[in-house]
Amino acid sequence: MSEEKQTEQQPVFQIQRVYLKDLSLEQPNSPGIFLEQDAPAIEVSVDVGAEALAEGIFESTVTITVTAKVQDKVAFLVEGKQAGIFEIRNIPAEQLDPLLGIGCPNIIYPYLRANIADVITRAGFPPIHLAEINFEVFYQQRLQALAEQQTDGTLVNGTSTVN
Repeated sequence: MSEEKQTEQQPVFQIQRVYLKDLSLEQPNSPGIFLEQDAPAIEVSVDVGAEALAEGIFESTVTITVTAKVQDKVAFLVEGKQAGIFEIRNIPAEQLDPLLGIGCPNIIYPYLRANIADVITRAGFPPIHLAEINFEVFYQQRLQALAEQQTDGTLVNGTSTVN
């Protein structure tokens, strides 16, 4: 009987599913933008999220928005949201938030990178290969921003922008 109880208390972390939750592409200045000779300026923003779906079942998401502009014209705007469903049980409460904010995004981000590069290529542009993201640093920055928000009342939405 004690063996069953010990098995029940073992930490569980399993990927149930990884899926593309949302993907959009806008090319407001096509086809004229393809005639431009200047290299586009690229802006990338990142956001992560997590929510409980059921007891021990969580959805984690990573959202990336890539905007390319040539001078003042938008060449394209791509937004993708990759998600994963994870079974997480018997994990100490203080480790759950970092697992959802660091571990899960590390698993699903490579899928999103590939989907973003693919849709940009299919749109007729050279692929953009997004850099690796250190989700631990991103998580710490979000915690710091939330702490500052609580002390001075400023609005923070958890989005970071990289140029």
